[in-house]
Amino acid sequence: MADYDIAIIGGGINGTGIARDAAGRGLRVLLVEQNDLASGTSSASSKLIHGGLRYLEHFAFRLVREALAEREVMLRMAPHVIRPMRFVLPPTPGPRSALLLRLGLFIYDRLGGRKILPPTRTIDLTHHACGVPLKRGYRFGFEYSDCWVDDSRLVVLNALDAAERGASIRTRTRLIRAERGEEWQLVLNTRGRRDVASARVLVNAAGPWAGQVAETVLRLPLARPIRLVKGSHIVLRRRFDHDCGYLLQTQDGRIVFALPFAREFTMIGTTDADFVGDVNSPAPTPQEVAYLCNAVNVYFRENISPDEVVWSFAGVRSLYDDGSDKPEDITRDYMLTLDEGFREAPLLTVFGGKITTYRRLAEAAMARLGHFFMREPPWTGTSTLPGGEFPHDGFDALVAELRERWPFLTEPHARRLARAYGRRAERILGSAKTMDDLGAHFTSDLTVAEVRYLMQHEWAQVPDDVLWRRSKLGLLAAPEERKALADFMAGADGPAAG
Repeated sequence: MADYDIAIIGGGINGTGIARDAAGRGLRVLLVEQNDLASGTSSASSKLIHGGLRYLEHFAFRLVREALAEREVMLRMAPHVIRPMRFVLPPTPGPRSALLLRLGLFIYDRLGGRKILPPTRTIDLTHHACGVPLKRGYRFGFEYSDCWVDDSRLVVLNALDAAERGASIRTRTRLIRAERGEEWQLVLNTRGRRDVASARVLVNAAGPWAGQVAETVLRLPLARPIRLVKGSHIVLRRRFDHDCGYLLQTQDGRIVFALPFAREFTMIGTTDADFVGDVNSPAPTPQEVAYLCNAVNVYFRENISPDEVVWSFAGVRSLYDDGSDKPEDITRDYMLTLDEGFREAPLLTVFGGKITTYRRLAEAAMARLGHFFMREPPWTGTSTLPGGEFPHDGFDALVAELRERWPFLTEPHARRLARAYGRRAERILGSAKTMDDLGAHFTSDLTVAEVRYLMQHEWAQVPDDVLWRRSKLGLLAAPEERKALADFMAGADGPAAG
């Protein structure tokens, strides 16, 4: 008998989502990720749970409807790492008239069965806080709802829930060979240590690496054409003092977001460009950075320049190539292909997808594989992720509860812990009576107690895992603070979760 029912290649949002769903149905699951969880595209998204307003232009009504419905499912599932956000869309002269935008938002409000999020309204930008950063020519705008998400933490929470349901999550483990018979025989390498495992079904959810995995590890051609598209983002010091985001039309007909980010910053993105190169190290080009700056400068009173950018990042999306001329026009819908044959173990390959619809993708994957296993019903639609066991509108109450139980916490510290860990923040705070009980600080309010938790329960092994994927405190960390964290993690006891 095989060691596992399902082996999954890829520790991004699709891989961890499938692992969680499968483990919750009682299947034996192995997930292997060559780097850290969410170390690729899943930590380089626009941080939005959204329906995709611009996809209505391409008549992608099924995709938009599914994504809109998922916003509130996910908000209930993870109210700590997902929060409602209002967006301001100022109309501009061009192909999208104010009337067309309002019609699109009317459809957007009604297509997905919205119950929690407030509807679209028209606001007077001359007397509204969201109008303050904008140039005086913008007198009114449309305010509508979507959600913000901490993308990399969403991935980690899916992996954590999968592990607590019995899945084996192996980070920094590379699949170096896969032999196909009636079962898959897998050869793994974990930092030089060779291991073997077998599985009844193999899932290629490697995202931008899916083609490489198919060619070099599985030695099988991809069943569908793939197109790699890079999206770039920039981060700079905070440009506005409210919690709304902006959806801004560009002069070439594209869309750019400007979002509040990590308390003290503003994030601007994204671009869409065909990608050719090393998927291990995508980065924004100077031209892309300038493009994003110029797109925002059309709207904001205070111009920004590339030399103000404090951090930039890019992710490579692995999309099903539908033949579209422009990268921004390629479908963001997911596609699953199942390769099965007589006396051959099946292979499921994942193409495309959005972070918003990852849970539905996982359900679809399990439906495609249902005839190989005893059928168990879908279950994630009414579930919660670790730490999310509180009402969707109960975040402020949770922050107040943390400050009441641990009075030494400042408001910003309590909010950051609640936003990252939800109710599981208490596992970090424990019996602490003072800040000193949490151990030394590395940067900002990051303490020894938190780092130990991340190492022991969330697979963090090196400083970047903590500073950029489990948090965004890398934006604040000085070189000497990074070194102190690296020294601590190198000598700390307690292996990462497995």
